[in-house]
Amino acid sequence: MKLEDYKTVLYRQEDGSWVAEIPSISGCYALMPSREEALAELSCVFEMIAEEYRERRISLPSDTTEIMHA
Repeated sequence: MKLEDYKTVLYRQEDGSWVAEIPSISGCYALMPSREEALAELSCVFEMIAEEYRERRISLPSDTTEIMHA
C-alpha cells in the first residue's frame, strides 16, 4: 500500500504547530511548525514504517479511518 491509500488527518494545535497523522497505522504521525512541513514529514515517517513492515514481510494495516463531522 502507498501513502495515498490512507486517509490523513491534519489539525492545528493550540500552540500553532500542525499534526499530520494516519490513524490506521500506529505511530504514523508528524508534528511540525507548518502544515506543509507536517505533511512532508508524514511522508518520510510513512516510508520508514512501510520499510519496517517490508523487512518483517508483513502487510501494512488496512485503512479503517472514517471521517465524520459531528
